Amino acid sequence: MGRLIKDTYINPFTDFGFKKLFGTEFNKPLLINFLNQLIGEEAGIIKEITFLKNNRNAIFDLYCENQDGEKFLVEVQKAKQTYFKDRSVFYSTFPIQEQAEKGDWDFKLKSVYTIGILDFVFPEDKDNPEIFHHEVKLVDRSTNKIFYDKLTYIYLEMPKFNKTEDELETLYDKWLYVFKNLNKLTDKPKKLQEKVFSKLFEEARVAALDEEEYADYEESLKVYRDLKNVLDTSFEEGALSKAINMAITMKKDEIPTETIMKYTELSREEIERL
Repeated sequence: MGRLIKDTYINPFTDFGFKKLFGTEFNKPLLINFLNQLIGEEAGIIKEITFLKNNRNAIFDLYCENQDGEKFLVEVQKAKQTYFKDRSVFYSTFPIQEQAEKGDWDFKLKSVYTIGILDFVFPEDKDNPEIFHHEVKLVDRSTNKIFYDKLTYIYLEMPKFNKTEDELETLYDKWLYVFKNLNKLTDKPKKLQEKVFSKLFEEARVAALDEEEYADYEESLKVYRDLKNVLDTSFEEGALSKAINMAITMKKDEIPTETIMKYTELSREEIERL
């Protein structure tokens, strides 16, 4: 049977694509380069990473060392899951607990970074289209100062990143552009001349997959699309239900239809049928 997938490059949001590009010893330079765009300024430039043995599905636990010899842990998550924040916090406890030492230990911890690369927008954040990069730390609410600086969550809401190729300026911009658009491209964009992207596009070619890899990717792509359709439909139905309930309440309060349309985004006909 011939190959059914017509895309030139793999989808990095699939489990297979994510692990193919970032989860192998051979492709460590790609992951190091990407991580340095996200956390390099704070943690120092990463020079070396080690994949820890307990890597879970589409989650990488990494032991990192920067240019000054300082060591820290990074967990990279790629997921679109119900209760994502809960899952993210839960998984971040593993690289914390695994630092425990036997015997008389002073509990001094290395820094832990959790990075979530998301192909969805947090529902409570959809009204902030300009903010797609979230950096979260433990903060003392009474002083608004960071209480503990060794635990950091970085979340990228990729659907909000809308820069075109002509608007790409930094290496950070280029990485996000590639991550969001890779499977839609037919060739490497002219503006991405850096050596790291030549390697990435070479690794991402669907035509370069052997038969076993192709079968794995085909299955991974099917699972990704099925899950995405289910979750997107669930979200849309939930948003519609919320809008209808709001419209009913506003009608009872005799609020003008034009105002209801503005705040619920329902049509006049939909509101009049309620």
